[in-house]
Amino acid sequence: MNRLQYQSSPYLKQHENNPVDWYPWGEEALQKARNEDKVILVSIGYSSCHWCHVMAHECFENEQLATIMNEHFVNIKIDREERPDIDSIYMDALHAMGIRGGWPLNVFLMPDAKPFYGGTYFPPKNWQNILLGIQNAFKTDREKLQESADKFAQGINATESQKTPLFDLSSKKSGGLNREETEAVFENLYAQFDPEDGGFNRAPKFPMPSVWQFILNGLKDTTDPQMQLQLEHTLNRIALGGIFDHIAGGWTRYSTDAQWKVPHFEKMLYDNGQLIELYSGMIEFLQKNGGSIENQKLYLWAIEKSIDWLQEEMKSNEGGYFAALDADSEGEEGKYYIWQSAEINSILAEKSQKFSNLYEFSSHGNWEHGNNVLHLETLPSEEEWQLLEESWQLLKPVRSQRIKPGLDNKLICSWNALLLSGLINAARITLRTEYTQMSSNLGDFIAKAFIQESEEGVLCLNHLKFEGKPSEIFGFLDDYATVIKAFAELYQLTFEEKWLHRADSLADYVLHNFFDPEEGLFYYTDSQAEELIARKKEVYDNVIPASNSILANALFDLGVLLSKEDYKELADSMFAKVKKMTMAEPGFMTNWASVGLKLQKQVIEVAIAGPDNLEVKQKLGKELKKEVYFCGAKEGSSLPLLQKRFKNDGKTYIYVCENQACQLPVTDVNDALEQINEL
Repeated sequence: MNRLQYQSSPYLKQHENNPVDWYPWGEEALQKARNEDKVILVSIGYSSCHWCHVMAHECFENEQLATIMNEHFVNIKIDREERPDIDSIYMDALHAMGIRGGWPLNVFLMPDAKPFYGGTYFPPKNWQNILLGIQNAFKTDREKLQESADKFAQGINATESQKTPLFDLSSKKSGGLNREETEAVFENLYAQFDPEDGGFNRAPKFPMPSVWQFILNGLKDTTDPQMQLQLEHTLNRIALGGIFDHIAGGWTRYSTDAQWKVPHFEKMLYDNGQLIELYSGMIEFLQKNGGSIENQKLYLWAIEKSIDWLQEEMKSNEGGYFAALDADSEGEEGKYYIWQSAEINSILAEKSQKFSNLYEFSSHGNWEHGNNVLHLETLPSEEEWQLLEESWQLLKPVRSQRIKPGLDNKLICSWNALLLSGLINAARITLRTEYTQMSSNLGDFIAKAFIQESEEGVLCLNHLKFEGKPSEIFGFLDDYATVIKAFAELYQLTFEEKWLHRADSLADYVLHNFFDPEEGLFYYTDSQAEELIARKKEVYDNVIPASNSILANALFDLGVLLSKEDYKELADSMFAKVKKMTMAEPGFMTNWASVGLKLQKQVIEVAIAGPDNLEVKQKLGKELKKEVYFCGAKEGSSLPLLQKRFKNDGKTYIYVCENQACQLPVTDVNDALEQINEL
């Protein structure tokens, strides 16, 4: 056993019996490299990563290869979900080397931790050749390696303004995204879409929630039938295709093909949280704009099924939600999820023929090796829905008897916060009390599990928990940004002011410990955290949006609810820095584009004071066409928008305001709606 036996990370523990003398990241390993003057191998992956498992089996369990690694290298294993800061640094280095990124990520460093070579998956023979070649180069051509390492380290440390001429260092005000600019972004994105199968015109296909969320946000103010059709078509394909688990619920990470047919079977918490939020918002849009009833039913089905799966399989006893389910079981990718025709015939009996026809099952398989994946091309009819529901109920207990994929039982702060936003929006759209309760429970868990008082007496965050124990890893910017966003949303769902005050304290901590006044954006790591070879910023949106764009969004909302102009101005200033980048490369900046939309809109606040504040909010929410910020209380409040709003006559008063300038109060919901519509 190597040193990984003492680690809690499920991914690191997968390697504890390797013959490789693995170290976890830390001073012991780094000092050993300096003392013994050895090259460092940093190998990064995560527990549900299929190709990480393949390379582990082929290379890291190989005694001959392990002997070479142990003799010539200091070998460090890293869980990328535990240390995204380190992963980001060395992934950037890989890109600088002209190599496409991915996991496993294997990077070779000089003894001073500067990278000079790397790659992703290597088969055994290639791995041996690389190990021997690097060791030989380290002996015979060390100066050249050090020169490369210094160059890559310098590149990694470049600021955003140095890396791209489109970064606007001088701009303080953005003006948001106006209608013309929004249409230009739409046009740019539309050219990249796949009109036939939905999503982007490439394979593999990732859901990319922030792209579709931006389009949804833009359609609220910019009528574009073509873009709306593409949005609905894509969401239909993501729900009907193999990327969604029709039997138990939950989305897998991506589709390996362009038709959303065959998934890469791992399920990640962050995808499911964001997609629940997106589909909830789409239901609301269709409800308020007379959209397809069939699509609304499909989206609600996907939301309900995913939340059920999260409750059944991903919830910890503490109240948080686990990180991921593996793609593999019994050493085979997707084995838990696929079916043979003979199984279907045996289980479903007289239903099997219709079921197989709908899914295009055959004895030869609709995938490889005679296997079938669940994948629908079109929306089922009412009769077909009934057949499918009955069939899934029969198949689920049979499938549950199979050996299940491995569970990564880390509790990651930001991923739980992304799910919290999803649950809040599901509760808001469906008005289901159980979803509201789930949201409150998860908010309480995040507050208890991750938030602590720092020595300065302000709130700070831990990044994750393992087996009931908080890690010693400082929260990263995405932890703060997602929690601030979710707590501001949870306040508007429940009107419990503790959520706003917690969000405000966290925002204050971020301003003091993450902000770079030179560039006007925020570093990814805390100023008090471990010092690495670079301190980076997240700017580009990906499957998970950039932490800076999430924070800008959250700061604006918090600024409105707390009447803090400095938060709103900071959000505007942040977007101003990246607006040119957003217009030029919107595919990588869609969450920023959503910030731009928000900055352009009129700010309407609705303050509800009195005993029926939550009921009034729900009635207004169902009828509103415009987006508003809600605040409310039964009696008394510390919020500026609710000051001097209460009367002791048992009535509930509604104050409609625009940028904190409020009209005379009304007690009738219809009167309030009229006031809002006139703004």
